[in-house]
Amino acid sequence: MAATGVWAVTLGALAPAASAEPVPCPDAEVIFARGTAEQPGVGGVGQQFLDSVRVQAGGRSVGEYAVNYAAGSNFDDREAFARTVIDGVRDEGQRVEFMAANCPNTRLILGGYSQGAVVTGFTTSASVPAGVPADLVPAPLSAEVADNVAAVVLFGKPSGQFLDKYGAPAIEIGPLFQPKTLDLCNAGDNICEGNFNGLPSIAHGLYGPSGLVNQGAAYAVGRL
Repeated sequence: MAATGVWAVTLGALAPAASAEPVPCPDAEVIFARGTAEQPGVGGVGQQFLDSVRVQAGGRSVGEYAVNYAAGSNFDDREAFARTVIDGVRDEGQRVEFMAANCPNTRLILGGYSQGAVVTGFTTSASVPAGVPADLVPAPLSAEVADNVAAVVLFGKPSGQFLDKYGAPAIEIGPLFQPKTLDLCNAGDNICEGNFNGLPSIAHGLYGPSGLVNQGAAYAVGRL
């Protein structure tokens, strides 16, 4: 089956709906998708990013939401990979819509690392990727909801070369989000630089030591 066909067949999986329970409304909330094979939560880079945002937020309260998806590591199983990503996209989009409806004054910061950057990137898309039936994926976020998003910060987003290798469609940040998106690729990170050769380089795991986590947090806080 063609790669796009695999995605078309598998993108219909439903993730759990966002909770309808009342939530406190912080000044800002970081919604972060962790990287491949990290334990449930925001992950290592996500936690460093969240901590840095809180330090730089100047006393403003900062909530957190970990995107609920498997972050699976079996990229050669294209069906599982597609299902993992679409579950994350659905969950992240539902969280943005939930916060926009229930905490309209909370400024949202979307983030993602590695596979999580794929999830967050697709969450911002203005249209369904080519070759994927529109009725199998979440509808793009509306302009009204997008207005609640202050910033999008991506760390180590897999390159087009990487995505093509595993039959995934290209990531296109939607025009509602492009002016407020920072896409960070660490020097020597072969996942995002486009020279992937089978194993992630050491640089792919060094976003904290390189200073890019703090740079991303500064960008996000500057947009609050």
